[in-house]
Amino acid sequence: MKNEKLSIATRIITAICGISLVAVLFVPMWRIDLDAPQYPEGLRLKIYANAIKGDVDIINGLNHYIGMKTLHTDDFPEFTILPYCIGFFVVCFLLISLLNRKKWFYAGFLLFVSFGIIAMVDFWKWEYDYGHNLDPHAAIVVPGMAYQPPLIGFKQLLNFGAYSIPDIGGWIFVGCGALLLLCVVIEWRSRRKVAVTPAVLLLLLPLVFSSCNAEPDPIKIGKDNCAFCKMTISDPRFGAELLTSKGKSFKFDDIVCLKDFMKSREADLGKDPSVYFSDFSSDHKLTISSNALLLNSPELKCPMDGHMAAFSNQDSLNAVKSMFNGEQTNWESIK
Repeated sequence: MKNEKLSIATRIITAICGISLVAVLFVPMWRIDLDAPQYPEGLRLKIYANAIKGDVDIINGLNHYIGMKTLHTDDFPEFTILPYCIGFFVVCFLLISLLNRKKWFYAGFLLFVSFGIIAMVDFWKWEYDYGHNLDPHAAIVVPGMAYQPPLIGFKQLLNFGAYSIPDIGGWIFVGCGALLLLCVVIEWRSRRKVAVTPAVLLLLLPLVFSSCNAEPDPIKIGKDNCAFCKMTISDPRFGAELLTSKGKSFKFDDIVCLKDFMKSREADLGKDPSVYFSDFSSDHKLTISSNALLLNSPELKCPMDGHMAAFSNQDSLNAVKSMFNGEQTNWESIK
């Protein structure tokens, strides 16, 4: 390399990443939320660098009936090793910033990425064993059934909806990885005489984190179940989805199920959940409620007799309205 030294921006960002990782030792890194009708407020596991916390005792009691292992911090050697690994990267990134050498920066970045991959593989292996290695003499045995939680995202496990997502510490790791990758791009471009100023870096940061914004999960017809009535969603024309501010997704086979669900879960859905409707016409893509046009007609044969369909544009609604006697409305008027 002709220029062994790092740019000022890279040195500052690397040091910030090192300091930020200290917080990971004290905040939860991951969480698994469980929702079921008998637990309207939900159950939650919080995974720290050195412990499992949250509703552990309740979840252990429930898992006993289906033959799953109980969860105890002492059973996981990872909780002994992980704090030292985090401490290593704290020191590593601070030293890289001080030593000011590209080769050490690239080596530190590769180690950090490798650690993240190994950690996720280890987490998946634990989930697999946790969900598949069941006691054959349990009180409830469902032949062929496994209870492996999702690595990330949502999965239905019997009457429980399991949602797995990074917590504060996990997002710090993701943020540090994204920033360090951006620094790799900066250093690579600097070798080709392409300037990347601090102002440009600040403009790029929102793009780096934009991938963390929650988006609705497409409804899988014939596979997904309605979060309220528990029926399999079979008609793509009337589906709906609710996305909480924390990124948790709930799917419905009818707008009336969505309304009843929101009424029953008002206390724990959080502030201003996002609502999406399947477009009755065209390819039935999800349309956010603020842009959706609704047709209320007793002649519409909806799965749960909601008598309501959504449209993404006025022309589509008018075409269907000419066939069904109904009234045009919107989500704000009916919710």
